Amino acid sequence: MTTPAIGTTTWVVADGYIPPGSTGPAPAMTSHDSICMLNAGSDPAHVTIEVFYTDREPVGPYELTVPARRAHHQRINDLRGPEPILPGIDYCLVIRSDRPLVVQHTRLDSRQAENALMSTIAYPASL
Repeated sequence: MTTPAIGTTTWVVADGYIPPGSTGPAPAMTSHDSICMLNAGSDPAHVTIEVFYTDREPVGPYELTVPARRAHHQRINDLRGPEPILPGIDYCLVIRSDRPLVVQHTRLDSRQAENALMSTIAYPASL
């Protein structure tokens, strides 16, 4: 079955911050940022993520694949190579794909027992 791709190939998350500290059982309640990607198309999407900081050079690319007609939820805390993204540090993401995607950014802040969850669509950049 052929399904049309939706979204765009470049996305920006301008408010990255992994809250330091957590309450509640891990891993479900570990404070984290994540990007949720939808590949509605018929071909796998090869994705690169570049991380920008306020006080040092960018890091990346981090590479992953989102299979055709699938969703992929990637915790930023779990990205390891080329280096981990540390909690408590402001960052921004540029997400590029060879196929159109839809990207949403979510943060769970569980530093207090009264948890906070924030989610927003990433910025769809047109190049």
